[in-house]
Amino acid sequence: MKKLFAFLCCCVVLQTVFCQDAKPRIAIIPEPVKIVENEGIFKLPVNVVIEAPALPELKQTTAFLEQRLSAATGSKVTISSKASAAVKLVLNTTTNKEIGDEGYQLKVTAKNVEIRANKPAGLFYGAQTLVQLFPKEIESAGAVNGIQWIAPCVDITDYPRFGWRGLMFDVSRHFFTKKDVEDFIDLMARYKFNLLHWHLTDDEGWRIEIKSLPKLTEVGAWNVKKEGYFGDFTAPLPDEPRTYGGFYTQEDIKEVVQYAKERFVNIMPEVDVPGHSLAAIASYPELSCTPGADKYHVRSGENFMDWSHGAPPIALVDNTLCPANEKVYVFLDKVMTEVAALFPFEYIHVGGDECPKNYWEKSDDIKALMQKEGLKTMQEVQSYFEKRLEKIVESKGKKFMGWDEILEGGLAPNAAVMSWRGEKAGVEASLMKHDVVMTPTAYCYIDYMQSDPIMEPHIYATLRLNKAYSFEPVPNGADAKYIKGGQANLWTEQVYNVRHLQYMVWPRAFATSESLWSPKEKKNWNNFTGKVEEHFKRFDIQEIKYAPSMYDPIFKAGKDANGKLQISMSTEVEGLDIYYSFDNSFPDRFYPKYTVTLTPPKDAVMMKVITYRGKAPIGRMIAMPVAEMQKRADNKSNGEDGD
Repeated sequence: MKKLFAFLCCCVVLQTVFCQDAKPRIAIIPEPVKIVENEGIFKLPVNVVIEAPALPELKQTTAFLEQRLSAATGSKVTISSKASAAVKLVLNTTTNKEIGDEGYQLKVTAKNVEIRANKPAGLFYGAQTLVQLFPKEIESAGAVNGIQWIAPCVDITDYPRFGWRGLMFDVSRHFFTKKDVEDFIDLMARYKFNLLHWHLTDDEGWRIEIKSLPKLTEVGAWNVKKEGYFGDFTAPLPDEPRTYGGFYTQEDIKEVVQYAKERFVNIMPEVDVPGHSLAAIASYPELSCTPGADKYHVRSGENFMDWSHGAPPIALVDNTLCPANEKVYVFLDKVMTEVAALFPFEYIHVGGDECPKNYWEKSDDIKALMQKEGLKTMQEVQSYFEKRLEKIVESKGKKFMGWDEILEGGLAPNAAVMSWRGEKAGVEASLMKHDVVMTPTAYCYIDYMQSDPIMEPHIYATLRLNKAYSFEPVPNGADAKYIKGGQANLWTEQVYNVRHLQYMVWPRAFATSESLWSPKEKKNWNNFTGKVEEHFKRFDIQEIKYAPSMYDPIFKAGKDANGKLQISMSTEVEGLDIYYSFDNSFPDRFYPKYTVTLTPPKDAVMMKVITYRGKAPIGRMIAMPVAEMQKRADNKSNGEDGD
């Protein structure tokens, strides 16, 4: 009898341990405002009934839950108004002021799940959080056996810190299909982004159909396909086919706008002028100040700007619209008329960045304009252009937004500023009582490299995950009430396909999401990286590519007192060990472990390194030439940044 009692006790203990182990870890991105974890679990029934208001705005929310709660689990999901529903979506009859328009309350008990919100957007975001509570296999597109489909019992109250939570997608440098854009929207919405900044025009392509100006897409949407390092391509030959590119018809645009709306994402179009306009000028040369513009072509990635003197660049080809040409304003009126009709969002972004002025300086028309209008500098010439464009945009019932260069020479009266060249312009504009969206390069430019340059397609700067996570949208000195929020920007000069697009966006967009949604005091780097690892597993199941760069070592090169090379390494993520070799072989955990600064052996050519967590390799094998480290050390000794 005693043996039987002991056996039963062991079974109870083992069952308890099993249940504890099976309980999913809570790893929600972005971090909610409040989470209370309670005892117990909710087990998804075989027949799942979802109770929801019969509103068109909730169609996508219920469709999302129906797909996610059935595809992997094998459960049958129906939408009903039954009181015994396993999942209830409830719109508050009395407004809960704490959670606002996009917030929600999620309560998971052993019996059921209830999501409450003031508005349909809140129910949508609550649904995203609910799915993150289930095991990672919930992301599978097909049935998965042997999984306990359970979620921890929790009470969550959640709402965003900022109303503007954006991602910018450049489809001009390389064209992405309508399906690609919709997939991008799907994923950003899952992490509670609500604004797609759609960069539709640039030197490399005009991507939006303007029916009154057909050459913009007949000519401006196409260039010569090149592969390699964008910016260093050879100039296309006259007979090379200009068949690379594409554009969105107005019907495409309407469908994407509706697709986004169903997922509570607004779309802000960008028409980038007066610089970055070579595709428009190639289509309509009369828009240029410069003789010979009729020989211009849409850029294919060849070098056409001299950046050696800083910004703005010196143009080798005039890619600017002419502020002194009345035809330009007629052109822009036509463009803005059609753009405004396609996009319901309140703002149109008009660019204004990186506008070279050396061709303007040579133009007699510009000189005459300056004399007529009393303009003293080229910055004031651009300001004249921006103020006229603002009137055009406002005449279409829209608000005017531009990159922070529009501050130079005098800001248009009602313009909103997107601060990208650091935080200073955002602070300045907010103190002038202009609305501001923060997107400083140091934290938000996700086209930058995210690991050591030895590992990445080469870009001129690096943005590691921990730096992206340190983004604070309200900079010191700013008037916080004018900071609408922020966004991360994906420029696609070096992004040729969807797989690399995913690699560049994730996980850094996780960091931006948490910076814009979660309370400042809830941000915690170590907690965040643990959650990122859980979402990597979800992405593996969905076959979404991501960058594992947070596991890569950070290399530092220097010299000792005798001038010998010194190499030090560190990791972003805690708890990793670095193993290395100098003998050209491939290290594993049985090789030397990095503990102190290294001096390479005299004749060593290559250092190879890899990171481990315990006995498991977690990082990529990195081959670092000793000569590269020596070069960086030499640059530092000359006062240059060698990292």
